[in-house]
Amino acid sequence: MSKLTALIADDERLMREQLRAALERVWPELDIVAEARDGGQAVELARELRPDLAFLDITMPVQSGIAAAMELDGLCPVVFVTAYDQYAIQAFEEGAIDYLLKPVEDDRLARTRQRWQQRAPEAAAPDWQSALKQLSRQLEKPAHLRWIRASVGSSMRMIATEEVLFFQSDEKYTRVQTAGGEALIRMPIKELLPQLDPDEFWQVHRSTLVRVAAIEQVRRDDRGMQLLLRGYPQPLEVSRSYAHLFQRM
Repeated sequence: MSKLTALIADDERLMREQLRAALERVWPELDIVAEARDGGQAVELARELRPDLAFLDITMPVQSGIAAAMELDGLCPVVFVTAYDQYAIQAFEEGAIDYLLKPVEDDRLARTRQRWQQRAPEAAAPDWQSALKQLSRQLEKPAHLRWIRASVGSSMRMIATEEVLFFQSDEKYTRVQTAGGEALIRMPIKELLPQLDPDEFWQVHRSTLVRVAAIEQVRRDDRGMQLLLRGYPQPLEVSRSYAHLFQRM
């Protein structure tokens, strides 16, 4: 019996390494025959190598994971990897497509392995184009970040948005502050804000976004309005432009 083969596609090298390491732990008999940095490269490699399975990141440059899967048109089963759980609500549940949320957890990956092993060989091929079109429609709806990929020193860390106390601009970087410390991302506030849930994060200053649930107290004095957050000792300034958010608090 030939060994199962797989392709990994993600524009983030660390994400490819993290998924490869998880597969080695959970699915050691699966041979990773290639890695791609974008959807276009993934299509080329899949056509050349004909893997049994492809793990595609949804958001990649040049060509998205969904566009790549549509171009492959069922050439091999696809497992999407994404940081956006909203993408998985309906289209994934149709059964034709599986998905993994970043950072990939071993127990969830084990379910993907089990699903693959229990598939019926005589089962009809899924309607890939129909399922992918449905997923594309899901992507047109607003989707909010659930995880932040941030740098801590020379390493990369996945931070859940529910752990974040606030984001703050820091020259070329944006600081991600949690109760346990800080990290940095290369994304300006103006690009980050549309990707966050507006009910979860409020902009309180030109350079600051605060997680609403972390606010412990709103303080007003001669200097203006300030916020005290749970798990952070220093107050944050609220500019006059955003003071209206707290008028009823």
